[in-house]
Amino acid sequence: MKRLILVAVVALFAIAPLAAQSAKGWMVRADRSTSASDPDGAGDIKFMAMGGGFHAINPTAAVYWNPANTASGNYTVKGSFKLLKPSGHVNYYGLVLGGSNLDNEKQAYLYFLVAQNGMWMISRRTPDAPRPVAVAPKTANDVVAKPGADGTSVNALEVRVAGDKVDFVVNGTVVHSAPKADLGITTDGIAGLRVNHLLEVMITGFEVTK
Repeated sequence: MKRLILVAVVALFAIAPLAAQSAKGWMVRADRSTSASDPDGAGDIKFMAMGGGFHAINPTAAVYWNPANTASGNYTVKGSFKLLKPSGHVNYYGLVLGGSNLDNEKQAYLYFLVAQNGMWMISRRTPDAPRPVAVAPKTANDVVAKPGADGTSVNALEVRVAGDKVDFVVNGTVVHSAPKADLGITTDGIAGLRVNHLLEVMITGFEVTK
């Protein structure tokens, strides 16, 4: 299969449309590391439509979204993430929801991520906070698959928004439930993906359903 490679130029943060013929309507926001002890890798972000899903190669952390994937009220967002290349230290990847202003400095979103060490986390980003704020701390759970001997792992993530309750699910198991009011951010908005730096991930089955 021919691979169509999409490149985002990375600044402190950069927003760019992805080629319509490969990932119609998708955008990328790159977040460059500002830590000298945890630098980004060399090269550009690549986000490829492949095998009915997406292949993300992330020297730099990035959020990917399509404005068409906007939901409010009761809905479910889910996707399956195959970690193809773990990083030399712990980095996270997973789902974004409740997104707004993703293309400017007023960005806001909630994210639900897992890592190669069997941890999951939930955080929010809002315009009034310079850094992400933890909604649920990094937590180990045996349901989060770790890389096997071949260095890969697969984790199916899901967020279910129903009434005033939100469930966060890994591989069919609810790892956290919270009232909407405790999230500190609305769940209404754009749903998408986040892959942190130095990771290579294949995403399949991404969808938002009412």
